[in-house]
Amino acid sequence: MPRYKLLIEYDGTDYVGWQRQANGLSVQEVIETACKKLDPGPIGLRGAGRTDSGVHASAQVGHVDLQKIWRTDALRDALNAHMRPEKVAILAAEAVEDDFDARFSAKARHYLYRIVNRRAPLTYDHGRAWLIKRRLDPEAMHEAAQVLTGHHDFSTFRDSECQAESPVRTLDRLDVFRAPHDEINIRASARAFLHRQVRSMVGSLEHVGSGKWRAEDLSQALKARDRARCGQVAPAAGLYLIGVDY
Repeated sequence: MPRYKLLIEYDGTDYVGWQRQANGLSVQEVIETACKKLDPGPIGLRGAGRTDSGVHASAQVGHVDLQKIWRTDALRDALNAHMRPEKVAILAAEAVEDDFDARFSAKARHYLYRIVNRRAPLTYDHGRAWLIKRRLDPEAMHEAAQVLTGHHDFSTFRDSECQAESPVRTLDRLDVFRAPHDEINIRASARAFLHRQVRSMVGSLEHVGSGKWRAEDLSQALKARDRARCGQVAPAAGLYLIGVDY
């Protein structure tokens, strides 16, 4: 059976997350339903990252095995046609070897978190960013963020329902910088993340930016390896999966 790699974009607002669940419509289900309209065989779509409800993606990656051999541009267009009007799009399709696995072949995953830092309410960014009205200091946030980079036990920033066997991860990058239009961006890169790790780190960095915490407080929270020491969990709306390396 030919295997296809899919580059996927979606607005996660209306979905229960990437993975199929009994309590609502998932991104995975949307794409698998479209695949079944094109191919009679059993459809199993695997994604590079299991994004939560409300989390978005500009470059999620998935793979699927189909019985029919497709021209890749035709497969992309056919899937997009069958997914209308859902807010999910296949940006590209590529034929790959049978040993390619969207999840297990990934070498790094890259996330962006968007904070809009202003007094006025969100309009077109509603559901796509975290509005914080009090003034934040992105330089202090960036400096503090560096204590989290490297190889650590991230139990403090791990959701209580995380199913990973180990809380130890290597965080390659955690950068905070001010962007145009009152926006603060946070970029995180690692081979793999724990459940809600990025949102947990962002929520704690907000405490630093607002002056509630110092960099040392963030360091002590990490060393505590205690979920109760996490500052807060940032809303899902501001998080985007923006790239996967293979």
